[in-house]
Amino acid sequence: MITSLARITAIGSYVPSTILTNADLEKLVDTHDDWIVQRTGIRERRIARKEEFTSHLCINAVNNLAATYAGSLADVDLVIVATTTPDYPFPSVACLVQNHLKLPHAAAFDLNATCAGFTYGLHLANGLITAGLHRKVLVIAGETMSKVTDYTDRNTCILFGDGAGAALVEHDTSEPGFIGAVLWSDGSGGKHVYRMGLAQVMDGIPLEGKGMIYQNGREVYKWAVRTVPDGVMRLLQQADRSLEQVNWFVPHSANLKMIDSIGEKLGISPDKILTSAEYFGNTSSASIPLALHQAHQQSLLKKGDLILLFGFGAGLTYAGVLFTWNIA
Repeated sequence: MITSLARITAIGSYVPSTILTNADLEKLVDTHDDWIVQRTGIRERRIARKEEFTSHLCINAVNNLAATYAGSLADVDLVIVATTTPDYPFPSVACLVQNHLKLPHAAAFDLNATCAGFTYGLHLANGLITAGLHRKVLVIAGETMSKVTDYTDRNTCILFGDGAGAALVEHDTSEPGFIGAVLWSDGSGGKHVYRMGLAQVMDGIPLEGKGMIYQNGREVYKWAVRTVPDGVMRLLQQADRSLEQVNWFVPHSANLKMIDSIGEKLGISPDKILTSAEYFGNTSSASIPLALHQAHQQSLLKKGDLILLFGFGAGLTYAGVLFTWNIA
């Protein structure tokens, strides 16, 4: 169990208006709606406009959060943006957000933990607030995966979509929300899912993808189904909680068939699992806050619910966070 003096006080999200359906993909590559749904559970994904970038999605997600937040964001003192698709290598997306929202007291930086970025960000925000270094932190996850997706590759283009989610984490001694966290990485698996950057060789092997996403789906699937359940149980053991006490399990929505396998291995009922992939696709770091905000909008989340988030992806890396829901 971890020490916490922080809780999540507000949440918001945003997705672009353009919809890319499975029928649309049938016109681009040799694929079919039934084949995609059977293997991934994805029916649609949202796609950013040519002139729309990750910072725009993140700003809109924060604006959505602010619309239902009773307080002011003017005293936010840190902005963390989890993303693998920044507008620029630098300046950071977080600095673009801070400038646009005119947050006068906020430091800002980007965090790249791929699909585990949002859970890494929440863990970091809780730690910084509990240590007394910050009091009010915006944790944002945003991705424009469509801009790094090869739409001639039928194995990857069916998966990815664009979106952003935002959470506000605040200092609170009376009703702290964070209960436990577990983080882990295995860099030896980096070659299974990556996007080429300045280096074009990894572990002595020439890289593929030409700047777009490359993924060995079979290897990533096997790793996730084997590793995530172990990480979930390790987190619960450290937090002195049982799986039966968890009200909602929110894993990274990489592939709904993968989530089914993870749920079956853990023995979690499908009606206790929140996902966002069916109509938004795999939005990398944004998939968890999108699923959370959807559930909040549908009034599924009740005050005091025990929620287990679990992000996992390229690196290879994962991060799980256990907390109580405190948003009315």
